[in-house]
Amino acid sequence: MNPPAIAIDGPAASGKSTVAKLVASQFGYTFINTGAMYRAIAWYLHRHGIAPTEVEKIKELLPDIPLEFGKEGSSSTVLFAGKVLTAELTEPAVNETVSIVAAVPEVRSFLLRKQREYNRSEAVVMEGRDIGSVVFPDTPFKYFVTASPEVRAARRAAQGLTDSISERDKNDASRSCAPLTQAPDALLVDTSDLTIEQVVRLIARDIESKLSH
Repeated sequence: MNPPAIAIDGPAASGKSTVAKLVASQFGYTFINTGAMYRAIAWYLHRHGIAPTEVEKIKELLPDIPLEFGKEGSSSTVLFAGKVLTAELTEPAVNETVSIVAAVPEVRSFLLRKQREYNRSEAVVMEGRDIGSVVFPDTPFKYFVTASPEVRAARRAAQGLTDSISERDKNDASRSCAPLTQAPDALLVDTSDLTIEQVVRLIARDIESKLSH
């Protein structure tokens, strides 16, 4: 059996990344940011002049894409030519295309294998759009973190990001491959009127309860 896998899903700017990091820190697990993995693919494609709609080119490129998916401390990293990608992952071109890139089935299959590899040897807290529904469908630790569109738009603006929340939601929910959806057995956590500390406390209590059984 693999170590525990905590699945935290939700739409853009729901707070799931911050919550996942804090939950991982509290339990001493590794935080995996799957969004960064998709953003790295989008960044690489843009860097090489490949449109996210050029699916055949993307499929040919994927097996040899020179991105490394590693770990630094207790968090996942994505490296290109030995350099950890950070600011590159929030460039305007990446913000505009990542949802389209993430809808390519071959991209999702490629990254699915990478995501599951993290959990083979260590406990993880993984955040994304389809962690509880696709990546770890059998884990008992599933949480769907959300907030109202208005709250999420304000959070996005505060981060200096200009992509449209409504457009991201539409793309994420309507794609045919692994759409954003709440797993039937996931605990719904609306963060609109909660502090980060309250959200983390709520999820941590649920995890502790399940670990003790």
